[in-house]
Amino acid sequence: MPESAHQTKKYIGVIDAGTRTVKFCVFPTQSLTEYAEHAVDVTQHSPKEGWLEQDPMEILDAVNQCVNAVASRLDVSEIATVGITNQRETVIAWDKTTGEPLHNAIVWSDIRANDTVDQILAKLPENNKNHFKSLCGLPVSPLFSAFKFKWLRDNVREVRKACKARTCLFGTVDSWIVWNLTGGVNGGLHITDVTNASRTFLMNIDTLYWDPVLLYTFHIPSYLLPEIRSSSEIYGKINNGTVLDGIPISGVSM
Repeated sequence: MPESAHQTKKYIGVIDAGTRTVKFCVFPTQSLTEYAEHAVDVTQHSPKEGWLEQDPMEILDAVNQCVNAVASRLDVSEIATVGITNQRETVIAWDKTTGEPLHNAIVWSDIRANDTVDQILAKLPENNKNHFKSLCGLPVSPLFSAFKFKWLRDNVREVRKACKARTCLFGTVDSWIVWNLTGGVNGGLHITDVTNASRTFLMNIDTLYWDPVLLYTFHIPSYLLPEIRSSSEIYGKINNGTVLDGIPISGVSM
């Protein structure tokens, strides 16, 4: 059986969207030794004590800068596939009709959702922070994405309006990047993988689907959330008018 075009290409690309830096790295398909890399720092914003934000558009711009810099040093047609790894628990809300963020990304370490935590705990028997652990595997904490999503919906007018109009999408950083890379407003894929979903406080760790009890607890309709997929499969091809167009995305993990 002849080798597929996938198997005969030279490189694998990786987008690494970290808390402070975005990178695009390329590895030979037959080696773990990095062939090329470019990194761009992403600005951190702290509008209040304990708050930490990033501009989602700056994250995308950093991805494009890194890709273009690496592309100038190799033949991108030899990249077989692209994977994505990212800072976990950071959340973004955006409008699917305009592609515009509705608020800055709320970074994982941000603790503005402490009041949301108190609201949830007040409704639980004995204020037990481990009440939902059998469902999602996590203790009640402002670090997890669900508390940040609820804060956005409760406190940001643009998010509430878009939720009511059903034009709002919620996601972690991987979802934002994949949606934009695969077309954005023109059919972009709204997905996440099980590792990122596992840190939202909304995924059932037995079924690997969004849990109805947790969605009800946070008043988050499932249509706001990305489809949960495995961490290793071909999700779709890049289609955003860049040098990577046509290359499949086949891995996502926090």
